[in-house]
Amino acid sequence: MESKKYHEDLLHIRSMMERSSKFISLSGLSGAFAGVVALWGAAYAYFLFEKNGIDYLDGRRNIYSPEIVDQLLVVAILVLLFAIVGGYFFTRNKSKKQGKKMWDATSKRLLINFAAPLATGGIVCLALLYHHLFPLIAPATLIFYGLALVNAGNFTFTDVKFLGYLEIILGIISLFFLGWGLITWAIGFGVLHIIYGIIMHKKYK
Repeated sequence: MESKKYHEDLLHIRSMMERSSKFISLSGLSGAFAGVVALWGAAYAYFLFEKNGIDYLDGRRNIYSPEIVDQLLVVAILVLLFAIVGGYFFTRNKSKKQGKKMWDATSKRLLINFAAPLATGGIVCLALLYHHLFPLIAPATLIFYGLALVNAGNFTFTDVKFLGYLEIILGIISLFFLGWGLITWAIGFGVLHIIYGIIMHKKYK
């Protein structure tokens, strides 16, 4: 009897340690929202191609003019900003419901570990943009974003790591299908995020 109680106490202590070292207020709804916004951005990009007389699904390797790339860059920045705002909103609400602080030592460590690979990827993408290597930008965003998720996964739910691995794999695959970045980008940032968000919301609500 005492042995069973001792074992239960150890499990309780372990659970408390994990909770104190990991940010568990991350909202699955923020992931789903980011996915919806990304699909909106991909749809806008597709109609942008149509407007400029480009048949994106004609099976050819698509290389675009700097003007179109500039417009796509604006769309990508807007998608990122909306995703960040949505992520903050849903995660803040979840933190309030749990009666926990959103910003603490753990969440700061998570943010730092997430931002380091992401910022590096952003610089790499700017270099690719500068050298007009446009087809490599979509694969690079997926790979570095995946690395950021894997890194951040050490400080939150392990499900985040699995999403990161999927993003990396998709980015590597897209390196062999240059010119189809819109499709892989929509899958990685759109579809995978929505699926991940729904699973996370049901699993940890």
